Amino acid sequence: MKVLLVYPQYPETFWSFRHALKFISKKAAYPPLGLLTVSALLPKEWEKRLVDMNVASLSDGDIKWADYVFISAMAVQKESARYVIKKCQQLGVKVVAGGPLFTTEHEVFDGVDHFILNEAEITLPCFLEDLRNGCAKHVYVSDKWPDISLTPVPSWELIDMRKYSAMNIQYSRGCPFDCEFCDIVILNGRRPRTKGKDQLLGELDALYNRGWRGSVFIVDDNFIGNKRKLKAEILPAIAEWMRKKGRPFSFFTEASLNLSDDDELIHLMVEAGFNAVFIGIETPNEDSLAECGKHQNKNRDLVASVRKLQHHGLQVQGGFIVGFDSDPPSIFESQINFIQRSGIVTAMVGLLNAPPGSRLFQRLKREDRLTGEFSGDNTDCSLNFIPKMGYQNLINGYRKLIKTIY
Repeated sequence: MKVLLVYPQYPETFWSFRHALKFISKKAAYPPLGLLTVSALLPKEWEKRLVDMNVASLSDGDIKWADYVFISAMAVQKESARYVIKKCQQLGVKVVAGGPLFTTEHEVFDGVDHFILNEAEITLPCFLEDLRNGCAKHVYVSDKWPDISLTPVPSWELIDMRKYSAMNIQYSRGCPFDCEFCDIVILNGRRPRTKGKDQLLGELDALYNRGWRGSVFIVDDNFIGNKRKLKAEILPAIAEWMRKKGRPFSFFTEASLNLSDDDELIHLMVEAGFNAVFIGIETPNEDSLAECGKHQNKNRDLVASVRKLQHHGLQVQGGFIVGFDSDPPSIFESQINFIQRSGIVTAMVGLLNAPPGSRLFQRLKREDRLTGEFSGDNTDCSLNFIPKMGYQNLINGYRKLIKTIY
């Protein structure tokens, strides 16, 4: 069996870093970790190739070589995914699709032969078994959460590491919080599931042995979801591994702001080689935090929390949102002032949108406020709902905010 794994192209967004990457002669920020993991779950005897459309073009010859094209994508890659599916249809090659985009919106895609939805550790083996028996179904779903301590090491041999600015690994899935606008709990649940110490060190060894030296992004939904295990087992083990290997990597990840409440955890992260963390701050407006259920950010000095992390040696990258129902007209100036006072250099400011399946999506549906399609790009000035402050007021304020901070 010949399988081509295809990762669709990102449009030009904040997170594509398309212009910045040119300065360091890289094609993309990170490789497609999901597809590399899927590859490791496929039968070893199958022939596998991977085309990441963010670093290389997808040719007709690539597709014709394959018996099946496996495609995984996020919402922001929707248009490129449609292009790939159509191209496969034209060339008569079957398509197998999975990942966040298809898990939440598979019903809007025509031309896909098999949907492998939810987490592949559960649904992919079911598909493979049916495929062997000649009775593969159109859709595979599951409401179970897999044990990721059994997830194999990604197939790093399928990529050219030199084309990326950083490598990525995953330690956990799931987030203990339930912010209204977020679909993480729909995709990965609220109880963090983690990998073991030896498993994680094995993944670091795999990167090291293939010659990687540099940044490693730990892509967890919330790295500190299980603080006890991190402090007792994982971070000390990473720190020891780093010392033995001569500190070949630096780490960055995503976490919630309550990281700033735990001095021991901060210290252990820095000792292990972490130098940056992305935090969803969202808004300095208390009413908006309450509205979206961001309780971990309420009733605290947000600037002081950020500065504490900075003073310990962690660069804080912040996520911010405008467009909440509770946002006053002054929210744009408030966001500008907060970002400037906090010293957050990498501030990703986006418009509120409602991902399909999220609690926000369900509420806006009940209120008959949903409008267009969810683009997955919260910086392209598109909205899929009717904002309380009015579309034009929101867009004008957003543009002023972006122009001021950048």
